[in-house]
Parts: sequence; structure tokens; C-alpha cells
Amino acid sequence: MADFSADNSEKAIGVFDSGLGGLTCVAELMKLMPSENIIYFGDTARVPYGTRSRETILEYARQDVNFIKSHDVKMIIAACGTVSSVVGKQKDFAGDIPFTGVVIPAVQAACAATKNGRIGVIGTAATIRSGAYGKAIRNIRQDAVVIGNACTMFVPMVENGITDPSDIVVKAMTERYLKPIKDENVDVLILGCTHYPILYDAIAEYMGEGVKLISSGAEAAKYTMNMLASRNMLSAREESGKVSYFTSDSKELFETNAHAFIGNKLMGEVTQISIDDISQK
Repeated sequence: MADFSADNSEKAIGVFDSGLGGLTCVAELMKLMPSENIIYFGDTARVPYGTRSRETILEYARQDVNFIKSHDVKMIIAACGTVSSVVGKQKDFAGDIPFTGVVIPAVQAACAATKNGRIGVIGTAATIRSGAYGKAIRNIRQDAVVIGNACTMFVPMVENGITDPSDIVVKAMTERYLKPIKDENVDVLILGCTHYPILYDAIAEYMGEGVKLISSGAEAAKYTMNMLASRNMLSAREESGKVSYFTSDSKELFETNAHAFIGNKLMGEVTQISIDDISQK
């Protein structure tokens, strides 16, 4: 196995997601570690992953990882709740490159935050079906009560810009998906898909002030910073890092829609690649 240490500190951090949601993780990485270079791949041509079979999700994830690895990165983040849930605890999923999903970081934060031990989880159908969040929570806190619900329409809503808390569709879907969780008196809610922070205001308004929201992408960014620091792999450069974006669908659509996720200008080049190139890696 390769010795990942300070010799690799100036390599980029690789991040991938089924679409644009992983950019919420990128935004947090840029805030926490502004000197780091980042490679981002959004598989926008095949979004969403959450409605697909476990076998298909794993195949797509392997292709995504191989593409990211071709850029000689020092760490890989699966900024996708669906992939993270299906991959589980396979820390060697990226081979000898340090790897994390979003499940464990989010679960650790949720278990630390809850006071009554009642934790809500929302995610894609595949994420909820996997039970990954519930298993990880109970590994930390055996007495926890976990209430999960699949929010099938949240990803397509976000990808199509339907996010205004006052929008009738947003209000209706938020109540539909969150009422069963709110009724269970949870005090923490894990946003188990990196698209969901874009609906943060609508979710927070419905759940109320007594419920703490945990963003899985933001927690994965914090986890990454701590992991790199513990391995002496943080960049020592003084100038700002560079972010390179790759998409498997329209470059123009990526650039148009990405701003809602990244929170500012992309400040990096967007390159469109073909699915054929990904599937052959």
C-alpha cells in the first residue's frame, strides 16, 4: 500500500456526486481549507442515483472513483448519500487512497448533538432502504431511536431550481416527507443527501427551532480536514487553491445551476466529459 504522507500534501482533494449536490461539500472544503486544490466530478447525465439498484449504484461509483483517481488526488470524498450508504464502511473503496463517504461524519455529528436520542434521517430511496444511517447511529448509541424517510422528489426539485421556501411545491413536498419524522419528536435531523442543504430554509422552517439540522456534506468536509491534518497531508501553499469541475452532461447547464450549491462564483474551469470515457476507466 502506498505511503500517503506529507509527500502527497500538495495533491488535490477529489470529490464526486451523482449531480450538483456534492458542491455543498466543495463549498465547505473551500471555506475550511482555502489553499487546497479540488477536483469535482458531477455525474449529471445519470442523476439521480437514488432510484437505481444497488448493483448499478456500485458500478457508477467505481467508475466515478476511477475518474477521480486519474487526476492523482490525495483523498476522495463520495459526496453522495446514496453512494456512501451503499458502499458502507469500505474505507478501501478507492484502493490505497484515503476515502470517506458522508454517512459516518454526519452520524458522529448527530449523535453528539442529540439530547433525547431521537434522530431523523432523510435521503434518497436507496439511502433509506440501505439502513446505513441507522446502523451507524446504533454503533455509537445503541439506545437511539432512528426515524428515516425517503424524499424522492427533493433531488429533482433541487436540480431544477425549485427551492424557494414559499413555493407551493416546496411546502407541499416538505410537509409530505417530514411530517412522519416531526411527529416522532426528533431533536436532530440528518440531511442524508448533499442536495438537501439547498432546501435548508424550507426544512428548518417546517421542523422548527428545536430540531438541529446536520448537513452530511459539510460534516464530510470537516472530517476530511481532520483526517488530512492527522496524516500531515494538508497543503502548505500560501495562495488560494484551484477547483476544477467536470460534468457528464451539459457544461452550460452545470455552470448555470452550480451557483445555488457553491454559494459564490465557481472560480474554476468546467469541463464536459462523456459517459463512455467514464465507463471505460
